[in-house]
Amino acid sequence: MSFSSTAIEPLRFREALGHYASGITVITSRIEGEPIGFTCQSFHSVSMNPPLVSFNVMRSSGSYPGIRQAGRFVVNILSDEQVRISNQFAQRGADKWREVEWRESPLGNPIIAGSLHWLDCEIYAEHAAGDHLIVIGEVKALDLQEAAATQPLLYFKGQYRNIAAHGAA
Repeated sequence: MSFSSTAIEPLRFREALGHYASGITVITSRIEGEPIGFTCQSFHSVSMNPPLVSFNVMRSSGSYPGIRQAGRFVVNILSDEQVRISNQFAQRGADKWREVEWRESPLGNPIIAGSLHWLDCEIYAEHAAGDHLIVIGEVKALDLQEAAATQPLLYFKGQYRNIAAHGAA
């Protein structure tokens, strides 16, 4: 089987990747006492020992330089009731923290109220990858909420999805 050497069209590539369902997170930190953060759909577990996770962020991110400077972050795993939070933190130049309740994590990062779970991390490594950076964090603290009825916020084919709306297979 041979493959064409023509370039992959960015819009077609994005459409293809949209067929992979993912959860939605907001990566947050604090720099000089001020909370910062951004919506992130490319979050992954990396290692159990040590406990490592990763996220990908655009090199042009306005929020990530502050997170890098702080050297720590929280991964806020959003619930299906936090669409507004996801949209708000995805905007550039907006007041992302308007009407957002949060508390401080053990490492001093903002934990967004109502998040399904959170992971408090220190930056472990960073790798350049095309127009993005792969950031690896070592988990130092975490919290699992016990709300049985709460579901994760999912994204699939360019839309938020709710797994509760679709019957179990």
